[in-house]
Amino acid sequence: MSTQWKITWLGHASFRLEVDGKVLLIDPWLKGNPKFDESQYAQVISGVDAILLTHAHFDHVSGVAEIAAETGAPVAGIFDLTTWLEKQGVTNTVGFNKGGTIHFGDVAVTMVNAVHSSSAPGDDGPICAGSEAGFMIHARNETLYVMGDTDVMADMALLQELHEPRYAIVPIGGHFTMDAHRAAYACKKFFHFQAVVPSHYKTFDLLAQNADEFIAKVSPVAVKVPEPMGTVVLG
Repeated sequence: MSTQWKITWLGHASFRLEVDGKVLLIDPWLKGNPKFDESQYAQVISGVDAILLTHAHFDHVSGVAEIAAETGAPVAGIFDLTTWLEKQGVTNTVGFNKGGTIHFGDVAVTMVNAVHSSSAPGDDGPICAGSEAGFMIHARNETLYVMGDTDVMADMALLQELHEPRYAIVPIGGHFTMDAHRAAYACKKFFHFQAVVPSHYKTFDLLAQNADEFIAKVSPVAVKVPEPMGTVVLG
């Protein structure tokens, strides 16, 4: 029986993922996100089993403490980031590191490398909050690769060999991450994806405003493009 991945784009790099009976929020920047419909806030956080954070930048973690308090869901991310979040009042954290795997029921999450940066606000300016990461999410015999904020990296060849992901959430916006050209190159050079979902675009003027170039360049890989607050099903 094929695994079904229900993916709702919450705008920018924020997603609600439903798979194998579990609900995961990925980098849930909700309040203050110009592409998130705050009238759907309660619905989006309903039934959440875990919150996954790829790194510490505001457009990925703002409001996480509030969501964690309202849902009781554990917040999982690199150890340095979860330690920082504990000082912000988050009481239920799962700190792990690259190469480590954690489980939520039958869904396994492995932290993998990314190439970006990761800092959180401090009293005297930004402070290091660990390093950036991605996730390989395994359900039954399938894997979804959440790339996080990243550029192309040679590690992707090893990630394909180790995890053989069928699907991916891919940053395409440029300026802070890969642009459409580099993202398409990464997908086709290193992976054998059945379908991908674009991320980290359409939010600010600095970023790509649509996925058209990525769709053209990554062909024949299928691209599923929800509108903000829209849902696609993979599998």
